[in-house]
Amino acid sequence: MARQPIDPSPESLVDAIVQTSFAAMAVLNTIGADNDLSLTQLRVLGILRDRRLRMTELADYLGLEKSTMSGLVDRAERRGLLARAPSADDGRAVDVFLTDAGVELGERLYAQVAHSVSRSTDALSDAEQATLKDLLSRMLASPVRN
Repeated sequence: MARQPIDPSPESLVDAIVQTSFAAMAVLNTIGADNDLSLTQLRVLGILRDRRLRMTELADYLGLEKSTMSGLVDRAERRGLLARAPSADDGRAVDVFLTDAGVELGERLYAQVAHSVSRSTDALSDAEQATLKDLLSRMLASPVRN
């Protein structure tokens, strides 16, 4: 298949980023729905995948109010996916972390996401994948402003 000529306009870059985000959101929404998880719950599992955070830090990651965060964690606790404990650093703070069941689900979901995304990234050479990862990392280091 012949490649389309590259449109250097800023509008085409914005369009490509938006279309890519829509495709990624479709994958995440489908996988979340297949596992009876909201997109926010899916994000929580991803955020806590390799760390233990204070409730306030997790709320900041998600852009949620403390009361909304508490309800979200309550529901995940009832499902056996998350647990809370006093922070080792500050007894007044509460940490949130994945339970064994949460870790297992998170690993399964990550594998599903990786499989779905690889359908697109497999079309790229190893060098192109490395370049894309570098560019995306640099973009994410400069957050979007509203």
